[in-house]
Amino acid sequence: MTAPDISAVRLGGSPSLPLLVLGPSLGTSARALWSRCAAQLGDRFEVLAWDLPGHGSNTEVSEPFSIADLAAGVRTLVDDVLTDRGEPGGSFSYAGDSVGGAVGLQLLLNLPGRVEHAVLVCTGAVIGTPESWRERAALVRASGTAAMVERATRTWFAPGFPHLEPAVATELLQSLRDADDEGYAQVCEALAGFDVRHRLADIRTPVMAVAGSVDPATPVAGLEEIASGVRNGRLVVLDDVAHLAPAEVPDRIARIIRDDPEPANSVATQTRSPGMTVRREVLGDEYVDSAIARATELTRDFQDFVTKHAWGAVWTRPGLDRRSRSIVALTASVAGGHERELAVHVRGALTNGLTRGELSEVLLQTAVYCGVPAAQSAFRVAQQVLDDIDQE
Repeated sequence: MTAPDISAVRLGGSPSLPLLVLGPSLGTSARALWSRCAAQLGDRFEVLAWDLPGHGSNTEVSEPFSIADLAAGVRTLVDDVLTDRGEPGGSFSYAGDSVGGAVGLQLLLNLPGRVEHAVLVCTGAVIGTPESWRERAALVRASGTAAMVERATRTWFAPGFPHLEPAVATELLQSLRDADDEGYAQVCEALAGFDVRHRLADIRTPVMAVAGSVDPATPVAGLEEIASGVRNGRLVVLDDVAHLAPAEVPDRIARIIRDDPEPANSVATQTRSPGMTVRREVLGDEYVDSAIARATELTRDFQDFVTKHAWGAVWTRPGLDRRSRSIVALTASVAGGHERELAVHVRGALTNGLTRGELSEVLLQTAVYCGVPAAQSAFRVAQQVLDDIDQE
C-alpha cells in the first residue's frame, strides 16, 4: 500500500495565523461538512481541509490504502503547506470527524509533538467491525454510493435536522451521491483494518473527544474510550447531535476548536472524572450512554452530580470493595422502595462479582430489616432482571 494523493481545500484565514487542518467524514466533501464551522475560525487560524480519495475536490482514486497511508498523505500535504509558509516541519492543530478523526489519531501517533492539540469528533479508535465495512464496500461497488443515502440520512443527522436545515442536509447527501464508488469502497476497507485502541496511551497531545448523544455510528462510549485512554484527554457530549456534528452544530464545534467556554445554557456536557469510568464499569456502557442521551437542560447538572459525587467521590474510595458497595446499594434500594434503581444495581452487583445465590441471600436478609412486602417486590424485580439477562 502507498499513501494516496490528498487534495487541499482552503476554507479561510491567513498564512500569518496558526495552521488548522480539518478532516472529513466518509461520503462527505470537506467543504460541505466544514464550511459553516470554518467561517467562525478564520480569525484564529489558517483553515485547511482535505478531501478523501474520490470525494469532493479529490478526483484521484488510487490503489488500496490503510488509515496509516491516509495519514501519510495528509502529512505530505501539511508539510508542503508549512514549507510554503516558511515553517518546514512546523506544528499545526487538527480536527476531524469520523474517518477524519481516525486519521487524526494516526497523525497523533506518527507525529508526536507536531500536532499542538486535536479535536476528534464522532469517531473512534476502532469504528464498526471489519465485516460490516467489507459488506458496505461490496454494496457500494455493486450499487453505487446512492445506495447509502437512506442509511446516511438516519445516521448522519439528529431527528428533525433535515427539515430544520434542508440546504445543509441536501448538500451533504449530494456529496455522498457524487462520491466515487471505488474511492468510497476503499475508505471502507481502510476502516476495516483500523484499530489503535492499544496505542492510545502513547498519545500525549491534548485531545478533546466530541460525541453526539444520538450518533448510532460512533457512540459516546467510543469517544470516552479515547478521552480516558490518551494521556491528556477530555470528553464533550453534544445533546441531540448525530454523526456530522461540524455541520449540525457548527457554532459549538467552532467554540470547542477555539477552546472558548460554552455559554452557561449550553447543552454540551464535559466529563473526565474517575466517576464516569467506575459508573461505566459497574452499570455498563449501554445504560450510561442512554442516561447521557436522555439528559436535558433540566437534568444535566444532576447527571453530572451523580457521576462526580456518587460514582467519583464514594464508589472510588478504598474502604470497601465494589462487591461490598453493591450489597449496600441493593439493601438501600430495597429499603427506599426504589425499584428502578434496584434493577440497575442487580445488574451492577452481578458485574461486581455477586453470585445469584448471594443475591438471593442479600434480598432474604432485607425481608428481616426492611419488611416482607419490600423484599417481595425486590425478589420480583431481581427475577425480571435475571430473566432478561438469560434471554440476552
